[in-house]
Amino acid sequence: MKKTRRSTGAKGQKKAPKKANTQRADRPAGRKAAPQRIPVRGATKSKSKVKARPPAEASRATRSEADLADTRALAVIAMEAALDKRALDPVLIDVSAMGSYTDFIGVVSGRSDRQVDAIAEAIGLAMKAHGRLPLGREGSGNGRWTLLDFGGFVIHVFYHPVREFYDLESLWIEAPRVKLDVPPESTLNQPDALYGAL
Repeated sequence: MKKTRRSTGAKGQKKAPKKANTQRADRPAGRKAAPQRIPVRGATKSKSKVKARPPAEASRATRSEADLADTRALAVIAMEAALDKRALDPVLIDVSAMGSYTDFIGVVSGRSDRQVDAIAEAIGLAMKAHGRLPLGREGSGNGRWTLLDFGGFVIHVFYHPVREFYDLESLWIEAPRVKLDVPPESTLNQPDALYGAL
């Protein structure tokens, strides 16, 4: 068996093994190094810096008044299509100065679940005739609520008791309303407006 010899210092003390200096001069004491990132398979390293998305206000400022007027006109056509199906109490809210996801929100009611579906179908056909297809459609087929999203405007078609429960108009109480020509039979001031003549 071989004996290993330990090195000793000047006064016969044992020397401690040298520690690797793991602390970098630019990192404060007590702070650990960040773990090395593992690249995603197939990803290439980008040489350009990612540009920050401009705030919503900047993109809204670039839109012209003519574009907003065109969107308003299409939203009014959609509300008129709902009125052709005897929709109740239509409200078109201008949220172009407040909302970031759309410019106009339309809310109408139907007297029954079948009428809700008929109103939503009429709005879709009217917009298709003007070259606009919905970007999304939610809640269709159940007769309680249908949302039609056309980008610049969205239309909510509710069964009237469900509309009263959710009360979307109160969320946008400070937003201006677009004036619509509403026939008297489509207002709730009529005693038989909700269920028709009994």
